[in-house]
Formats: sequence, structure tokens, C-alpha cells
Amino acid sequence: MSNGQWYPPEWPDRIRALAAGELTAATPKRAATVLLLRDGAEGPSVHMLRRRASMAFAGGAYAYPGGGVDPRDEHLVRWAGPSLESWAERLGVTGTEEAQAIVCAAVRETYEEAGVLLAGETADSVVGDTTGDEWEKDREALVARELSFADFLDRRGLVLRSDLLGAWARWITPEFEPRRYDTWFFVAALPAGQRTRNASTEADRTVWIRPAEAAAGYDRGELMMMPPTIATLRGLERFGTAAEALAAAREQDLTPVLAQARLDGDAVILSWPGHDEFTKHIPAGPAGGAR
Repeated sequence: MSNGQWYPPEWPDRIRALAAGELTAATPKRAATVLLLRDGAEGPSVHMLRRRASMAFAGGAYAYPGGGVDPRDEHLVRWAGPSLESWAERLGVTGTEEAQAIVCAAVRETYEEAGVLLAGETADSVVGDTTGDEWEKDREALVARELSFADFLDRRGLVLRSDLLGAWARWITPEFEPRRYDTWFFVAALPAGQRTRNASTEADRTVWIRPAEAAAGYDRGELMMMPPTIATLRGLERFGTAAEALAAAREQDLTPVLAQARLDGDAVILSWPGHDEFTKHIPAGPAGGAR
């Protein structure tokens, strides 16, 4: 392929099996991911990690810190920022528990995978340093699911700063993928005094990179990404500061993006509504590839 779009070779066969009724679509799991931004002389950069090549899903692809919702993310947490009712409306979910779980997952996963914590001792403060042995013990306990995020915040006397997040997009894994996620994308600015690190066992490297530079690397086929990743990167290119991106998040369309596949004879046409650049025409036969 001419660009860096992640494209599993088994997709055409799975699409045909789904169309023939031979494949049952899995129910997507809720997930959240965060585009961490920090300002620089040439504009904001975004924190990205590269998934290990050995990963079964999107190995070698660049992505953001994030992951699935833990059922315990619905446990009552110390909360600051917009109300849960307003978050439920913004995220397009029916209940406040679900809204809290999604926001908690975003904050928790960012801490687990990047060492950055969007929380503070008060509603208008944020922790300045999350390094040290005791912090690391808590982070590892969160990763191992030995500690819930609510208990973690209580233990440290912290409140979750939901106002530091801006909901940016929502993408759902295609119906023909065996591992499916309903993922909310958020933007957030790196808190003063904190720094990112590669704390994820699923990544082999991390980078701070300007959105336009990352997108150019994708276009050249040098950086592999899934459609939601490159689409959100392109959406960030127009902002001169992290604060501008956070302010713009209030107007972002959170209509879920779900890939559509149809058969044209024996060929497959795969598209993502509103994102024409990802459309694939896949001819029939073993020699046929996406183009």
C-alpha cells in the first residue's frame, strides 16, 4: 500500500463470511483512549506509542494510550469537573455510571500506559509528579487489576479532573473483526510537572510528534496506523496550542464511525462513513489486494 494504513489480510474473507451469514459479529467492548498534547515552538505535539509487532491486534501500529473499560470504573470516585449527567449526554450514553466508567477508563489507562495522571488533591489542582516507588507500586496494582481506580484515588486523597479532558471522537471496530471495541477518543494537555514514559507492556517505543509530521509519515508509508488514529491526527493539525484543541473538543461530532462493507460481485468495497481516504476496493481472488 502507498500509505501506512493498518490492513489485516484476512479482512476480505471475514467480510464475505459475514455477508454469507457464516460469521456472527462480536459485541464491542467499551474503551477509551487519550491524545495527550504538549505545546512547543512549532505548535502542539501528541504522545504516541508503537504497539509491539508481536501483538495479535494491530502489531507495529502507532496509537495513543488507552484500553478497555474495567467494570470497576463504575465504582463511585472522587469527581471534579462537568457533572456525570452532562458527560452522559456528551458521550451519547444513557446512564451516569456508564459515562463515569468511560471517563475513568480514559484517565486510568493514561496513567497505566504513560504515567500521566489527570487528578489532583482539589478540584482546581493537579498532581505535579507521579514518579517514585510508591507511585509505581500503585500503577502496577492498577494494571494487574489488584486495585480499582476508585480505591487508588481514595488512598491518595485525589479527585479525578474530568474537566481536563475533551471528548473528541468515537469509533467502533468493524463488525467483521473478532476483537471489537466501542472507543471514545479524548484530548488532554500534559499537566505541568508531569512527564510521559513508556509504561505499557504492549508498546516497544513512544514518541512526542507533531500531528502534521505524524500524518506525513503515515502518507509516506513509514508510520503504520489504524483509521481512527490517522483521522484524529489530521483533525489536530489546524490547532496552534493544546488549549485551542481542548476548546474545540466541545464542538466535535461524536457520532460513532463504523466501517461499512459491501460486495460488488466477488469484490469487496470497504468504507468508513465521512472518511473517504480509507475506502478500499478489494478484488476477488488470492492475488487481489487492497488499493
